[in-house]
Amino acid sequence: MAFKKKLIGRLEKADFPDLGLEDIDVKIDTGAFTSSIHCADMKEVGDKLHCKFLDESHAAYNQKELVFDEYEMTYIKSSNGITELRYQIVVRIKFGRKYYDIELTLTDRAEMKYPVLLGRKFLQGKFVVDVSKVNKLKKYSKKLNKDKNEKKEA
Repeated sequence: MAFKKKLIGRLEKADFPDLGLEDIDVKIDTGAFTSSIHCADMKEVGDKLHCKFLDESHAAYNQKELVFDEYEMTYIKSSNGITELRYQIVVRIKFGRKYYDIELTLTDRAEMKYPVLLGRKFLQGKFVVDVSKVNKLKKYSKKLNKDKNEKKEA
């Protein structure tokens, strides 16, 4: 049986259980190769990366400092053509009803409307984007739960 790609909208919601973040707004960006998350407070202490994700302007901001033993540095070319050296981590994302590993670069997105951007590297092979839609995965999950409940009642 061939794998069917899931239809998603231009904006979705996601959970990042490794970061203690739930119901986070994510922007789907097929023009971006990498995915990124808002992290303005990050520092290396010894061989560990200390981070606080989001900021006071986000309802999900929990002020918790997370420490990563495994991380990399990578060069990212932004849409304005400027190359920037960023930290990169691998964490789990719950996107719809499934969990995936995702590489996230850490950057200050305080001036951006959405704290997370999902790029092609994560999306390719798994999703098709309908830019006229938003929160397709959430609606799909609600429909599946409704269908399961109707089957239980029958």
